[in-house]
Amino acid sequence: MKALGIECTAHTLSIGVMDGGERLSNVIDTYSGGSEGLIPRKMADHHAECFARVLSQSLGDAGLAIRDIGLIAFSQGPGIGAPLSVGIAGAKYLALRHGKPLVGVNHCYAHVKISEHLCNMENPLALYLSGGNSQILLEDAENHYRVLGETLDIGIGNMFDSFARAIKMEQAHGGALSKLAEGGKYLPLPYSVKGMNLVFSGLLTAAEKAARTHPHRDVAYSLMETSFAMTCEVAERALYLTRKKSLVVCGGVAQNRRLQEMLRKMCAEDGVKFGVAPDEFNRDNGAMIAYAGSLLHRRYGPTPLEKCVPITNYRIDRMKEVLG
Repeated sequence: MKALGIECTAHTLSIGVMDGGERLSNVIDTYSGGSEGLIPRKMADHHAECFARVLSQSLGDAGLAIRDIGLIAFSQGPGIGAPLSVGIAGAKYLALRHGKPLVGVNHCYAHVKISEHLCNMENPLALYLSGGNSQILLEDAENHYRVLGETLDIGIGNMFDSFARAIKMEQAHGGALSKLAEGGKYLPLPYSVKGMNLVFSGLLTAAEKAARTHPHRDVAYSLMETSFAMTCEVAERALYLTRKKSLVVCGGVAQNRRLQEMLRKMCAEDGVKFGVAPDEFNRDNGAMIAYAGSLLHRRYGPTPLEKCVPITNYRIDRMKEVLG
């Protein structure tokens, strides 16, 4: 069945079409808040303004009309209420106007499932790293996810964005910060791991303080090296405790080449298969929502209309509770 997926959890509106495991289209339009950061109302306005164009382009790229679509899936959370509401309203309109079933999708679940599919892995340990989330995930025998470890304060991506804004970068996001960090020298910064949990706020505060007296390149490099080392430590600990022999990293921060290098080396030393999907699918994107929506529809059927509402704090380990 051909599924159309709408991603709308934060600064990105994306609409993609999947036919089973085959990507037919994946149009991505991202709002950039620049140095002022991401303001929820402005993200929502961006999504509303470009929704029709992104939908039309996605269907055109897939060579389909809306009548050819068998299922409409949408990001239900976790995310920011205002942009979530725009995407869900669009999904509801399309479903009601054209008589299509609707499926609400947990954003984190979509990242994990599309990565498993593209990396040809079955039930690996998942390291999910994004703006708002940093989690180690394991699927149990009933196909529900457990959170083995996570950030106790802020997500690793939010930490990078906050630091970039603090040093007044014009493009205040992790990708630009990674470029700034190239060629930097290491400065000692706080390293805080609690078992399989992570704490980033102290590291951020120390980096912001260091940036007052040290070159920004060196501080950016040190911030990334320290946080990635912390992340590798908790992932390796989880691999040993679960005895898993495969690890997939997913989410926006998974696009970072230095992080991939560190994880790949760690896995090679431990005899663990390592997987990371192409960048297109680690960005927030509609194709992953379409793919995950198809999986959920086969298991649970359509989401009742009255339950098609934003769940801003929709944790992956709440899916059983939400889906029933």
